[in-house]
Amino acid sequence: MKRKNLFLLLLGVSSLFPLSAQTLFTYGPYKADAAEFLRAFNKNNVLTGQSRATAMREYLDLYIRSKLKVREAVDRRYDTLQHIRMEVDNLRAQIVENFMNDPAILNRLRGEAFQRSQKLIKAAHIFIAFKQPNGAIDTAAARQQLDEVNRKIAAGQDFSQLAIQYSDDPAVQINKGYLGYVTVFTLPYDMENALYATAAGKVGEPVRSKIGYHLFKNMGEKKNPGRMKAQQILLAWPPDADESIKKQVAQRADSLYKRLLAGEDFGALARAFSNDYISAANNGIMPDLSVGQYDPLFEEQCWALAKDGALSKPFRTSHGWHILRRISIKAPVTDPENRDLQQELQQKIMLDSRWQASKDYIYNQVKQKAGVTYLLNDEAAFRAYSDSLLDRQPMATAGKNLQPSSPVFRIGEENFDLAAWYKYASVYRYRNDGSGFKPFEQVKDEWLKYEMQAYYKRNLEAYNTEFRNQMNEFRDGNLFFEIMQQEVWTKAQTDTLALRSLYEKNKKNYTWKESADVVIFFCSDAAMAQTLYEKVKAAPGDWRKLTGQYDEKVLADSSRYEWSQIPNLNKTVPKAGMLTTPLLNESDNTASFAYIFNAYPQTLQRSFNEARGLVINDYQLILEKQWEEALFKKYPVKVEEKVLEQLMK
Repeated sequence: MKRKNLFLLLLGVSSLFPLSAQTLFTYGPYKADAAEFLRAFNKNNVLTGQSRATAMREYLDLYIRSKLKVREAVDRRYDTLQHIRMEVDNLRAQIVENFMNDPAILNRLRGEAFQRSQKLIKAAHIFIAFKQPNGAIDTAAARQQLDEVNRKIAAGQDFSQLAIQYSDDPAVQINKGYLGYVTVFTLPYDMENALYATAAGKVGEPVRSKIGYHLFKNMGEKKNPGRMKAQQILLAWPPDADESIKKQVAQRADSLYKRLLAGEDFGALARAFSNDYISAANNGIMPDLSVGQYDPLFEEQCWALAKDGALSKPFRTSHGWHILRRISIKAPVTDPENRDLQQELQQKIMLDSRWQASKDYIYNQVKQKAGVTYLLNDEAAFRAYSDSLLDRQPMATAGKNLQPSSPVFRIGEENFDLAAWYKYASVYRYRNDGSGFKPFEQVKDEWLKYEMQAYYKRNLEAYNTEFRNQMNEFRDGNLFFEIMQQEVWTKAQTDTLALRSLYEKNKKNYTWKESADVVIFFCSDAAMAQTLYEKVKAAPGDWRKLTGQYDEKVLADSSRYEWSQIPNLNKTVPKAGMLTTPLLNESDNTASFAYIFNAYPQTLQRSFNEARGLVINDYQLILEKQWEEALFKKYPVKVEEKVLEQLMK
């Protein structure tokens, strides 16, 4: 996840609350809307023993600082930077079609989505591609293969084995066709329909997509457990990382895991080390997790955390190494009339492929808000000019006064002339079945609707609040990332002189407490730990060889640790040659113990290289604080206390 998305986390996703516009605070000549802040607070804030009023004031401070940074980016015209504009334009192109349909079907879709949201389906999948290994498209061969698979399913053959044998899904050799648990909005709508129409233990009807056939098996169902609030530490690797780099990342993950087992604060470590910069800024706390959001491996690790406070061992996905900690479970909403749920479902529906319906709504919106005015009312002249232009007929007298620039109609402030008509009609006047030309009136009507739809699409921000807010959010998120990169992150990473100066001035802050050179053995379970413990106790010098005998069941990390981080040391003073007894981690039933090479009972100074990560973190805080002080001077903030008090209630 990118750091730019921190802004999205702060400002939240707009919803359809019918709140009147109220100003919560001003910053310089600019105003911040109370409803926008409230949506963000309700979405992202976690009340951990605080009152709503206290939590809201703390969140408001963070919100204001983010607003000021984005405002400064706009004032510097970062929104005109080519790469910013390109990213915004690309997103617009990706999502605009999702907002181009009639909302009249919304109630039916919300009811359907609610019913499906109440359960999870354990799904498996076989994909049969139209494209053959030689690159040719052969739908007949794909259909033949589909029929063969269905015959074998009917004969009782194992679905996962058939997936391995027949599925063209690139991931099938890893997942054997297993998709994990899915729910509403997890799959494309037509595939979701097929799966929810399939009884548990059965294989559904095939779904044909543009690229092939899809078969889904309902492997079982269960009640939706709700949403999980969790913390994450992500140690990501760069896209071009080789296995040696990935191994180094794994070692860092194991090191952090040991520190967590020793009692260090998860939030502090997430802030300092996690590459998920959205959650890292919030003590590692992610937005609420529900089934179907992430790949099955991540979700299995997440939902395997059996109780609040449970900690996962480091696990690997395509993004890097993750460590998760469960905070709480929020039961699913079972009231179909719940207002917040209805708004959430509506937002998801509008972003989903099911949101495809009649275009009449668009035409009516354009007519009502922009207005459509006919400017060429001489039908005979229009026909004569059109016949001459399209069919190369001699120009009739009626059309001789017309020019390519002659306007035909106006939408809003835009005129559409005969040149635009020719461009459209020369392509779209043919019947789809190839039997000739459509009637003139039909082509003319289709042209008007085409231009109304295109106008609506170009000006969608003026018609759809959700789309406008989503685009503004994304743009501002990019601006936030850009200006933080310029003002804080890059400076803190590259200014070695400043880092060394900060280190020298604050050496006392960068010390080793009582520490030791140790190797810590992390074992898959208590039995494995006891077996290895006995062998290391008998031959400590052979610890590397002994560890290698157990492959993935044992992980050993040799490094320097503070005494508080050494498992089962308790209040014992460590000495060279000491072996601690195995310590069971009740959250996941793993166990660990340590062998001590050298002990350092005194506080020792960290070198600059040893402390560099800590120094960078401190320098970032200094730079950001200095910059924020300047922003508050440039954009004086005044909070409307009466409005804030209303929100607190």
